[in-house]
Amino acid sequence: MASLDAFFDEPEDPMVNDVQTLSEKIKQRRMQMLVHSYLYYVLDDTVITDDKWQQWADELTSLQESWNTLGMVKEIGFFDKEFADWNGSTGMHLPQENWIRDRAKYLLSIRQDIGEI
Repeated sequence: MASLDAFFDEPEDPMVNDVQTLSEKIKQRRMQMLVHSYLYYVLDDTVITDDKWQQWADELTSLQESWNTLGMVKEIGFFDKEFADWNGSTGMHLPQENWIRDRAKYLLSIRQDIGEI
């Protein structure tokens, strides 16, 4: 099965840039972990490779460590409890809320629309 890795590719340096703050990048990566873990563990499907997922998971770990090192308030207001001990090893334990399901299904529809089945 083909993946949509290229669809999600970012510039060479995926870390925080001029436009996106550290907390926004953490939120983005958390959202990606939630949605792609739902795809994998609940729907038994994927739109990215395991390598891409792991790249994002490792980056999230690094970003959260940077956040804590900077002495920032621990919470960013987006699934803080669920990602408190995040180490990038699995997303199996992550929540499966309706909006996560809807985003996952939307990504599957995009893949179908562009013929990546």
